[in-house]
Amino acid sequence: MDAREFLGLTRVDEHRWELPVVERLATMGRFLFGGCGLAAGLAALEEASGRPTVWGCAQYLAYAPLDSIVTIDADLVVVGGHVTQARATARTQGREVLTVNASLGTGELSAPEAWMTMPAVPGPEECPPRRLPAEAGSTIFEHVDCRVALGRTYDEIDGTPAPAVTALWARLPGHLEPSAATLAIFGDFVAGAPTQALGRRTMGGSLDNTLRVASLVPSEWVLCEIRLHALAGGFAQGTAFLWSETGTLLGTASQSIAAKYWPEAGIRTTGLV
Repeated sequence: MDAREFLGLTRVDEHRWELPVVERLATMGRFLFGGCGLAAGLAALEEASGRPTVWGCAQYLAYAPLDSIVTIDADLVVVGGHVTQARATARTQGREVLTVNASLGTGELSAPEAWMTMPAVPGPEECPPRRLPAEAGSTIFEHVDCRVALGRTYDEIDGTPAPAVTALWARLPGHLEPSAATLAIFGDFVAGAPTQALGRRTMGGSLDNTLRVASLVPSEWVLCEIRLHALAGGFAQGTAFLWSETGTLLGTASQSIAAKYWPEAGIRTTGLV
């Protein structure tokens, strides 16, 4: 299964795709998970341009509710010799819900390795599964396997602050070759990081979500090393470094988050194994 299959993204004509908002793509708020919106936009632009993603950014304008159909229109604004500058516009129920701007292409110059180092954390099989509040219902987190490599599971959140650096192992079942779309989904985990740092459950609504692709290499699991930068005036900022199991930097993801506290509730274990 690749990311397009996971998303259920279907091409309907030369410049348009459709995305049904089903439970496996939904948040606890019963609307499209922001990372899935960015993922779908990038997948559409890659297919339209025939080029891989270098960089992509989604600006979230409105919610796409569960059971709605999102249409995505791709516009290849400038097609150069090595880079395509493009835009994907997603709409549902007569309104625009998100816009994705992206650069796609390839070049020749590469350094021998990335100038960042993967943190030393236990392997995914040694880490506990992520847990969600009991009222979460069926969401994307029922279909993405997540393990806590650095930080606390939800049932360990006890009101005490903790370091603003956390890490999650994540995988889509049967998906062994990460794509820009896969990384876009995992990169949106930054929105949940204020809960770890504050020690209290928070609600995080993404205002934007930016992905920069480094080197895509096969890896069953992706380590999402999340670093929060600040939380002020109700808005948090953070970055995720996305690593393969062998320590290759796959990409980075960053976002701005409208954050507020959420009343405490029970938890339940999620995960596929």
